[in-house]
Amino acid sequence: MKAENWFRHPAGIVISSAVATLLWGSAMPVIKKGYAALDIEAAQVSEQWLFAGYRFTLAGLLLILFHYLFQRKKSGAAHRIRKGRLGRLALIQTFLQYLLLYVGLSYSTGIQGSIIVGSTSLFQMLAVRMFDSSERLTLMKLSGLFLGFAGIAAAGIGNGNMEISFGWGELLLLGSAMFGGVGNVLARQESRNEPVLSLTGRQMMLGGIMLLAVSIPVTGLAPFPMDGTTFLYLFYLALLSAAGFGLWNTIMKYNEVGRVSMYLFLIPVFGVILSSLILGEQLSGWIAVSLSLVVSGIIIVNRSVSDKRLKGLKTTNNTP
Repeated sequence: MKAENWFRHPAGIVISSAVATLLWGSAMPVIKKGYAALDIEAAQVSEQWLFAGYRFTLAGLLLILFHYLFQRKKSGAAHRIRKGRLGRLALIQTFLQYLLLYVGLSYSTGIQGSIIVGSTSLFQMLAVRMFDSSERLTLMKLSGLFLGFAGIAAAGIGNGNMEISFGWGELLLLGSAMFGGVGNVLARQESRNEPVLSLTGRQMMLGGIMLLAVSIPVTGLAPFPMDGTTFLYLFYLALLSAAGFGLWNTIMKYNEVGRVSMYLFLIPVFGVILSSLILGEQLSGWIAVSLSLVVSGIIIVNRSVSDKRLKGLKTTNNTP
């Protein structure tokens, strides 16, 4: 089966999206373990940016290497977008998204952060309207979004993280989600002009270098000692970023944004489950309610997209 056929097939969409979100969901507990090993405190934002800079620079290099070894011959002569467009994508999808994310997380707590980060799905659906007027935010899609947010809230209830407030941390997380949603849609558009792995690798490496550029003047090149264990944390985070973004950008390339955006709600659900397994945090029965709500939202949105396609086919067949 060709790659395009796989990523358009319902089973391919489900499996690929589940793998991508599972990888992203594993990031938070591994980041916490990495920070603990490196003695990086919550308030040490510059050190967190530095760690993220190394992570995304390495992830970009891994994707570029993978593209060069396995896809260059298949894709023929390299088609690359211009440096200005690459810089715009790196600025939005990697640099600004994660610059704001790390600061926002240090000032926000619990479920609020997860819900706001989950709003990336909404921003994707809004952003795609800038590029494709055929994708509309229908009542069914809004219903699916509501169930997705409710699912994240259920996970928060189970962990006892239901503080309600809105300050600078939440505002920064909202900005991160916005840049994430816009960046994903922008990557979808640019993937028409450059192979996904090459595009994702180049923008991720450039975004990582940007993060290093703002952190190194404050922290230096290596403010924390790196041993075999901490390097494995860094390498795993780079690997999951490379695989996660490579998969997600490919899914986005071949499908309607409204159809696949709901899968992003699985990230915090997987994050709670994996935090329990990796960090030993308590897992509540509410996680089953959370997963059920998120899956219900995904089904509703996909059903609405399928009904729309079926209606379009009937209209076409009945045209004289």
